[in-house]
Amino acid sequence: MEHADGTHFDPREQLRSVGLRVTGPRVAVLNMIVRHPHSDADEVAAAVRAELGSVSTQAVYDVLKACVGAGLLRRIEPAGSPARYETRTGDNHHHIVCRACGTVVDVDCVVGTAPCLTPSDAAGFVVDEAEVTFWGLCGNCR
Repeated sequence: MEHADGTHFDPREQLRSVGLRVTGPRVAVLNMIVRHPHSDADEVAAAVRAELGSVSTQAVYDVLKACVGAGLLRRIEPAGSPARYETRTGDNHHHIVCRACGTVVDVDCVVGTAPCLTPSDAAGFVVDEAEVTFWGLCGNCR
């Protein structure tokens, strides 16, 4: 399977690399999110059920949680939207969200290296990530 940017993604290999057991639901969840980044849990569950048959919503939530915890998935929560998941992790990219239809699109880091932004006062924190969400209207909704 390939990401939208053409890079190769093998769910079985990815699961093994982080010490997670390879199961049908885990492979189906990862494949679905590679094909449809920024999907929410309900969309993932519906696609996994269509592929595998009977899989509980709780099982899908458990897979999502395990994969986020292992660093295979990133969970984002645009304001007013359910949590969404993507396989693009570790590069501190950002997102643009359409206010009308909710479409989410990746945006590469705006300046420099991660975390892209430096707070005026870090209050003693060591900042390793900045999350920026741009809002507007997509081409279809304008």
